[in-house]
Amino acid sequence: MLIDTHSHIYSTDFIHDLDEVIQRAYSNDVRKIILPNIDSSSVKNLLNLVDTYPHICFPLMGLHPTSVNHDYQDELQVVEYWLKKRKFYGIGEIGIDLYWDKSFLDEQTHAFRFQLELARQYQLPVVIHVRDSFDEVYHVLSEIIDDNLRGVFHSFSGTAEQAGMVINLGFKIGVNGIITFKKSGLDEVIKQIDPSNLIIETDSPYLTPSPFRGKRNESSYLVYIAQKIADLHQMTVGEIARITTENARNLFEI
Repeated sequence: MLIDTHSHIYSTDFIHDLDEVIQRAYSNDVRKIILPNIDSSSVKNLLNLVDTYPHICFPLMGLHPTSVNHDYQDELQVVEYWLKKRKFYGIGEIGIDLYWDKSFLDEQTHAFRFQLELARQYQLPVVIHVRDSFDEVYHVLSEIIDDNLRGVFHSFSGTAEQAGMVINLGFKIGVNGIITFKKSGLDEVIKQIDPSNLIIETDSPYLTPSPFRGKRNESSYLVYIAQKIADLHQMTVGEIARITTENARNLFEI
C-alpha cells in the first residue's frame, strides 16, 4: 500500500476523467490520497472530491503562499472558517515562495506564521511549500519550533545539509517526481537520508516522474517514486512502501 501525501487531483486538470484517475491510483496500490488546499477558490472542488471518495481522499486546509497578496487576510479568514466547520488532517499547503514574486514576502511570512499557530491550536501537522525560500522558512520555524509542531517539507529539492536541518526540526522530507529527473541531483541527496525520515508524494498534476515527463501527473505514478527510492537504498519497493506509509499514517493520523 502507498499513500500519496500531496496531490491536487481536485483541480480542473482532472475534470474530464477524475473517476478513472482515482481508479488507476487504487489499481496501483495508492490507497490514500492527501489533498492540500490552495486558496478559497479551490475549497469547493477539494471538498466535493473528499465527500465522493471519503475512504481514499483526505483534506488539508490552508493558504498557498503564491495566493498571498493584498487580500490575504480575507483568505486566512476562510481558512479559519473551514477549520471550525469540518475535520481536516493537516494545515497546508503553506509556506513561502520567492520564485515567482518577492514583493509579498512580508505578507507571506505573516500568513505562514499565522497558519503555524493554527496548526498548534488544532494539533495538526503542517505541509510546507518552500521555493527559493529555505532560509526564510527555516528561520521562522527555528524561532517557534516545539514538540507541538510537526509536518513535512513538501517537494524537497535542497541539499543534504538542508535535509539534515529539516530532520533535526523533527519534520519529514517529502519526495516526489523530482527524484527521477536526471539533472536534479536529488537522488544523491535522498540516498543519504534514512527512509524513516521520508514520505512520498506526486504533487499532481505537476512534477510528473520519468518516464512520463511532459504529461499530466497523477497519483498512480507514485509507484515510480517509490521504486527510485528503493533502488537508491537497495531495498524492495515493498519495504519502501511499508516505511513511507507508516510515516504518513503517523504524521497525518490516518
